[in-house]
Amino acid sequence: MISRQTITHPFNRGNYIVGAPTPPRWGERTPVGGGAASLQTVAVPVPDEMIEALTATGNAVHTERDQVVRRTRDWWAGSMIGETAARPATPDAVVVEVGTVEQVQDVVRLCGRYGVPLTVSAGRSNVTGAALPVFGGVVLDVTGLDRILHFDNESQIVDVQAGMFGDLFETELQETYGATTGHWPSAFAISTVGGWVACRGAGQLSTRYGKIEDMVVGLDVVLPDGTLARFGDYPRAATGPDLRQLFIGSEGTLGVITAVRLRTHPLPTFARAIAYGFETFAAGLDACRSIMQRGATPAVMRLYDKHESATHFGLTDTNLLLIADEGDPVLVEAMITVSTQVCAETGVELDGPTVFQRWLDERMLVGKSAEGFTPGPGFVADTLEMAAPWSALPAIYREVVDAIEAVPGSLVASAHQSHAYTDGACLYFSLRGEVEPDKRRHWYRAVWDSANEVLLRHGAALSHHHGSGLLRGPYLPAALDTGFGTFTAVKQALDPAGLFNPGKLGLTSEFGPCPLDSAD
Repeated sequence: MISRQTITHPFNRGNYIVGAPTPPRWGERTPVGGGAASLQTVAVPVPDEMIEALTATGNAVHTERDQVVRRTRDWWAGSMIGETAARPATPDAVVVEVGTVEQVQDVVRLCGRYGVPLTVSAGRSNVTGAALPVFGGVVLDVTGLDRILHFDNESQIVDVQAGMFGDLFETELQETYGATTGHWPSAFAISTVGGWVACRGAGQLSTRYGKIEDMVVGLDVVLPDGTLARFGDYPRAATGPDLRQLFIGSEGTLGVITAVRLRTHPLPTFARAIAYGFETFAAGLDACRSIMQRGATPAVMRLYDKHESATHFGLTDTNLLLIADEGDPVLVEAMITVSTQVCAETGVELDGPTVFQRWLDERMLVGKSAEGFTPGPGFVADTLEMAAPWSALPAIYREVVDAIEAVPGSLVASAHQSHAYTDGACLYFSLRGEVEPDKRRHWYRAVWDSANEVLLRHGAALSHHHGSGLLRGPYLPAALDTGFGTFTAVKQALDPAGLFNPGKLGLTSEFGPCPLDSAD
């Protein structure tokens, strides 16, 4: 089945060490000591006496520059630009490893006592700079919180600590309890459960199982004053605002998530896949809309434009729609029947099993370049995922592609639809550019400015599942409009000193301006 196969799929963590730093994307990207910081213009020092207290509290403390660089690097293109120029993103901080909730509380209280910023860190697979300690201070490594605490077999709810890596979590869940979350993000093997929740992530089977916010039953959070708060643990409620959702997507700005209760499902026993080609991307989108609005929710429903159909599947001059489902055979057959009826109206049937197998083999190669293309030293690649109503998606697709390609130095832009709902969907754009190496950051910011101008104009969500972090922070006040004031009020109430993950999500910080404003 789709979920079961994922455990042994080639993207697993392999030789990665549990609790170790996220491995570099392209080998050792820079001499670790490197040059000046690329995204850290202000680094708040940690007093010696505080370091002594942290050493007495945590499992390990790291202050050496080389270790800090390795233990804070992520997978964001914006930080890679600096690293490949021998300028690490955030080399000045103190990294503290913890393994208990009590240790988390102790570190939080120490940061409050000394007025030192705190950035929570785990798998560091984030692609928006969300876990970079841009103002220095303390980095709290929570990968020691790495156990399943309880499984309620009758209710199919698992209680898991936030620092557990995704592949280890799912392996134990499947092999010990015969269950799955159905949550399969691209960074599955180098991301943690708490990271999924903190960044409001989505897995590749979200049309069947939902995004992470649909799976969370309850969660434990250490608040900025050191209090441990427990939220939720019921299927539905009418007891005021849903405070669980306040922390899902908060990216460490409001508290430290230490444990999560998630809905799970029995392992699927059956799967089927079909594929169709469409003359236009808009026609494929319309088929997806019809399928969803007829009530079908296949686990996979991914529509690739012509460029990505050719690059990923070797199918030229068509817009490929792959549909696959898993679960009870009766339900799967019903989903496939509805999907086939809709697709046959305007599409051309393709070899579904062959396409599906290729997708399983290569689905983690996001932003794959065309055959024969060799990137040079000035090459930059990134992805942009957003969400909007069906009525706006065809125009957004055309306008974002045009906006990206209009920036000097841009190569071809492309997209696929990756997650669908009855009212709209997520489009996942791949953007690529090749410029002079010292012009990369300028090109990168120009491309994101151009694409986000389109999204803001259409009222689309700037992110569907990657979160916002540093990358989208500058655009959030405009995106949230009058609602941004509510967010800042919540931040002020919970974290009045502004110590938790400063510089992210567009929030102002007393420690300095957003690092992107001064990055070179």
